[in-house]
Formats: sequence, C-alpha cells, structure tokens
Amino acid sequence: METQSRLTCPECGFAETMEMPQDACRWFHECTACGVVLKPRAGDCCVFCSYGTVRCPPIQQGDTCCN
Repeated sequence: METQSRLTCPECGFAETMEMPQDACRWFHECTACGVVLKPRAGDCCVFCSYGTVRCPPIQQGDTCCN
C-alpha cells in the first residue's frame, strides 16, 4: 500500500507530496500556495481520491469509503 500522494490544487496548480492517514479520509485540505480549501469531488470520499496521484489507503484496501 502506498501512503504518500501528490495533491495538486485545481485552482492554482500547486502540487505537494503528503503522507495520507491510513485509517481515515481527509475531507478538506487548504492549499499551501493559494489558500483554497480543497473538498472531495462528487463520488469521491476524500481529497486524495479527487486530487492526488494515489487514492487513500482505505480505498486501496478495497473498502468502499472511509467514514
């Protein structure tokens, strides 16, 4: 299982590599560059699934979502 993902802000394009929580979703993330608060897109459970290079650990393990 991969535990790091590179989040890319859809507003400004800034990308940063982050360690993902292994037992929970991250529903919000404030972009370090522009301050926009990222939220999951419809149908995704967290910001890593929407804007990251790697989906969150619960999804990688085959769970449908991490509540």
